[in-house]
Amino acid sequence: MQPYPVIATRVDPRSEEYRANAEANRAAVGKLAAALQETTLGGGEKYVARHRAAGKLLPRERIELLLDRDSYFLELCALAGKDVPGHVPGAGLLGGIGRVAGVECLITASESTVKGGAISEMTAWKSGRLSDIAEHNRLPSISMIESAGADLPNQSKIFVPGGRGFRDLTRRSEAGIPTVCLVFGSSTAGGAYIPGMSDYVVMVEKQAQVYLAGPPLVKMATGEDTDHEELGGAEMHARVSGVSDYLARDERDAIRLGREIVAHLNWTSAAQRRPVEAPKYDPEELLGIASPDVKVPFDQREVIARIVDGSRFSEFKPLYGQTLVCGWAHLHGFPIGILANNGILFSESAQKGAQFIELCNQRDIPLLFLQNITGFMVGRKYEQEGIIKHGAKLINAVSNSTVPAITVMTGASYGAGNYAMCGRAYAPRFLFTWPNHRIAVMGGKQLAGVLDIIQREAAAKRGETVDEQKLAFGKAMIEAQIDKESDPYFATARLWDDGIIDPRDTRTVVAIALSAACSSPVRGTTSWGVFRH
Repeated sequence: MQPYPVIATRVDPRSEEYRANAEANRAAVGKLAAALQETTLGGGEKYVARHRAAGKLLPRERIELLLDRDSYFLELCALAGKDVPGHVPGAGLLGGIGRVAGVECLITASESTVKGGAISEMTAWKSGRLSDIAEHNRLPSISMIESAGADLPNQSKIFVPGGRGFRDLTRRSEAGIPTVCLVFGSSTAGGAYIPGMSDYVVMVEKQAQVYLAGPPLVKMATGEDTDHEELGGAEMHARVSGVSDYLARDERDAIRLGREIVAHLNWTSAAQRRPVEAPKYDPEELLGIASPDVKVPFDQREVIARIVDGSRFSEFKPLYGQTLVCGWAHLHGFPIGILANNGILFSESAQKGAQFIELCNQRDIPLLFLQNITGFMVGRKYEQEGIIKHGAKLINAVSNSTVPAITVMTGASYGAGNYAMCGRAYAPRFLFTWPNHRIAVMGGKQLAGVLDIIQREAAAKRGETVDEQKLAFGKAMIEAQIDKESDPYFATARLWDDGIIDPRDTRTVVAIALSAACSSPVRGTTSWGVFRH
């Protein structure tokens, strides 16, 4: 079989532009590393020490022991809640994908050093996103629970999104996707429903306590005097109520039992792969390729050359619609169809993208979107040529495609370009961003300028004189607001993506995401909505 051709690189590591990009991107990666380090601190030194004094493992230690030796763990939504008032980085919940007893699983762990693992509004939203990942990719899930239930002072913000988690557990069970719950400590109220609705439950003796209401609330509600163990202790649930399927001697025994459960699930992956071939070019060069300024373009072929097997890429329609690069490759042995922005979307590039998505669906090939897009081309000429209907074809194809899609935002992500390139609203299986990423309806200067024009026209219609000082102040305020809200940390804190990643890790991150997405059979569609002609 003739292999795909190798991409010929034009990158010059000695150029001034390359060195400037690399310096700025290394600083951005350093900032990312510091932010991720902050998420490992839990509730702080005092509460970590208290947790250890009780003889308990920390959540990350529990995950480490659960994973297969030398397995990866792709942490997801790690910075959810960062700098959001009332929340901590990570939102009090760890979650990610790793291998347990040879099976790729979605693993979550309560951050029990943060308010006893209490569930905040952001915890509920993050839990919902992780649940979607388990359901859409048919991944067995393992929940490591130690939760005080809802953060009661904020119950009004938690009640509705929190209830979704219990529904999701039962829906995954009905769909035949196994759910395993390991209970390490007190799990109260909402925390009690998670083991109650999981397929398999393990509780740690003399440590796990699961009840809808603790002794004080029982006393208040019924007048009954009881203690924690007889009300909801692990031994009671294993011997009397039947809520627990396994009684573990200690935390390590609970983790051993969890691995044993996964081992007997007889769960196999449908993923088919070719032999893996490393890229011809060094991924380190991605730091010099990507521009830290989203207004400065770079060739996405250079990115593709550093993430796909052998740097081999079979480009589709290379001479047509050249602002959208489309083609086929393999990544860690998985076949993929790639759509990557090399400029603004014109009618030709939109039509080309829609056709390419149809072809990938016909051949059951997953899609990888590399976003660096400021939107669709505007103006009288392009409107008359039908940019709306051609853009709609691409969005229709993205919306109705059924093969797994993974999106990586390598630069700008503005306006309808975000939609056409499979942004969060279009439900890609996974979505990651680089630290140089910016996301908004449009850039701050552009949006402020549009509002300026509108306000001037409105004043002219009323026959009023424009207050230039007031208008300039308003423009500056709007521009500052949009710049803040388009920052990658603002976006990831609100779960607009599944995490900011070091560009050099893109190949590995996408490979794990592909492996998870292809754990169930990949089936494309030949059914589409109406394409306007």
